[in-house]
Amino acid sequence: MVQHIPSPPANGFPVGPLFIHYYGLMYVIGIGLAIVITQRRWRARGGDPALVSEVAVWAVPAGIIGARIYFDITTPQYIPPHWYGAFEIWKGGLGVWGGIAFGALAGVWRVRRRGADAAAFADAVAPGLLVAQAVGRVGNYFNNELFGGPTSLPWGLYIPPHFRPLNYLGYTDFHPTFLYELIFDLLLAAALVWLGHHRPVLAPGLFALYVTGYSAFRIFEESLRVDPSEHFLGLRFNSYVAIVLTVTGAVWFWWTQRPSRRAAGRAGGAAAPETGEPQPGAHEGGQEPPDGKPQAVSSQDS
Repeated sequence: MVQHIPSPPANGFPVGPLFIHYYGLMYVIGIGLAIVITQRRWRARGGDPALVSEVAVWAVPAGIIGARIYFDITTPQYIPPHWYGAFEIWKGGLGVWGGIAFGALAGVWRVRRRGADAAAFADAVAPGLLVAQAVGRVGNYFNNELFGGPTSLPWGLYIPPHFRPLNYLGYTDFHPTFLYELIFDLLLAAALVWLGHHRPVLAPGLFALYVTGYSAFRIFEESLRVDPSEHFLGLRFNSYVAIVLTVTGAVWFWWTQRPSRRAAGRAGGAAAPETGEPQPGAHEGGQEPPDGKPQAVSSQDS
């Protein structure tokens, strides 16, 4: 009986003259799922699903660039020692927070350019982002990365010697922190969908909860990880980022749901919570247009 998760046999497969890396393939699949999920959620809010594809054209490249910049700045020791090493993303090395930040900026720009509600769009995209991150973590498995300290638990991950940190060469099985995050991301995505359907969460409250929940989990995850990282006062750099974003996200959520904003929303005809169907006779802001005709969503992401 196997007492641990085996190491992956390979990190990709050949297709003619090309070699397809599982890491990149998982990100492509994750992004595709995020687009499909967001299109369904945006349509349910009365929005144009074509906007999601338009936003993705800009937000995905921006997110990849931001993710690599974050990785290069926070873990310079992992940059391969050749001139194109800083761009070698097919070998791993994408920082989630950099990707979300750059992708969100590009996304908000495109959504507002179309005259749609950036806050509502953010709530629509939040669960899809978590699904994409979960699928992306499968790529970390194939790259033998994002694992924690040694463990004797039956779900410990076997790491080959050449992937182990130097001070852990005597150990074989490690915490599969990528798997812990994968499971958490899917649970949080489901929780956000449930909240959007059953509780009157004002936009961009779901996105704020995404930032809060994911960052809070990363505090735990960073306490387990043993891969090299910049440290300050005994803590990994990412731990400080996670703490700051957890607090920021919690305050942001409170601010978006404060009683005065709810009262203003009721007075102005705030949009109803998600029901899976557009609200009859209402645009995204929850008010009927002056001419009585349906309009494109005009009033959220990240």
